[in-house]
Amino acid sequence: MKIEIRETRVICNNPDNPKNGYFGWPSVERLKNGRLAMVASGFRMAHVCPFGKGIICYSENEGKTWTRPAVVIDTPLDDRDCGILAFDESSVMITSFNNKIETQRGWNSERKDPYIEGYLDTVDAEKAEERFLGSTFVISEDNGVTFGPVKRIPISSPHGPCLNENGEILYVGCQFFCKDSGNEEDTLALCKVNRDGSYELMSTIANVASELLNCEPHAIVMPDGKIIVHIRVQGRYEDKNYFTTYQSESTDGGKSFSEPHRILELTGGAPAHLLLLRDGTLISTYGYRNAPYGIRMMYSKDGGETWNTNNVLYDEGQSGDLGYPASVQLDNGDILTVFYENIDGISVIKQIIWNFIEE
Repeated sequence: MKIEIRETRVICNNPDNPKNGYFGWPSVERLKNGRLAMVASGFRMAHVCPFGKGIICYSENEGKTWTRPAVVIDTPLDDRDCGILAFDESSVMITSFNNKIETQRGWNSERKDPYIEGYLDTVDAEKAEERFLGSTFVISEDNGVTFGPVKRIPISSPHGPCLNENGEILYVGCQFFCKDSGNEEDTLALCKVNRDGSYELMSTIANVASELLNCEPHAIVMPDGKIIVHIRVQGRYEDKNYFTTYQSESTDGGKSFSEPHRILELTGGAPAHLLLLRDGTLISTYGYRNAPYGIRMMYSKDGGETWNTNNVLYDEGQSGDLGYPASVQLDNGDILTVFYENIDGISVIKQIIWNFIEE
């Protein structure tokens, strides 16, 4: 099959204030009332800075237009990647995570921006980190109109949780942001999340190698109950550079997972987002940080057993500061994929609308 691109354009930025114009790490979801919602970390100064806020934009017309970004998560910390999940009749969960104040100071030690340093001096690091450090989330019960208080969970993933065949919330993420998990090694884990925000740790996924960073997974539950997870694996191991995607599966409802296996070349790209289309095709979109920089897609017609990889959706990026694509299928069958891209120092959220066509 061939890919046809319908459009590529910016859908979220802050042109009136480029100093706080960095938007990154988006996710997209169709809410239960039918409208689309895109979430991201926005109003930042840069890739690493303390001013990040979790934002949401809505589309009532299948991505033709989007609302201006509204803030839904704003802690004293940096509020990074945002994921989103619609569940039940009108509920929405938005996820994020935070770094320590010292991380922000370390980044600013070279830049020496007095605006950042002045802000950090006003924050009580101990109190802020005691309340907000780690993986966070908020829940709406009215289709994203209002959101409840910020809560925490011991795992983090850029695109958030998924639903199983019974409507339960399953969250596959990395435990290294949890200060009370007891883990000293970066470990991927599956939690079942209850409607009140409590959670139950169900299982872990083996690391590819201790020398490599195993992080930023995304999971999907197939109609037969199999859980497929795509994992970002990065670093140098056995004299080889890795920036790629591995896959792990569970066939027992998440009680155990297979040993991850690589599905892209060593520097083939990551992190990934999985989506099952209405015709049964499973797609996974991922960032590609080699020249030509851009967004790529792989698809499977056999439930994730085999993949057709390296299908280019976008290849006009200026640098590797881009990616984290996520997708949703539109009413007309087209696919809408959102991603972020840093253009001349200002990072924006873009969308690609595309589809398969028979050759």
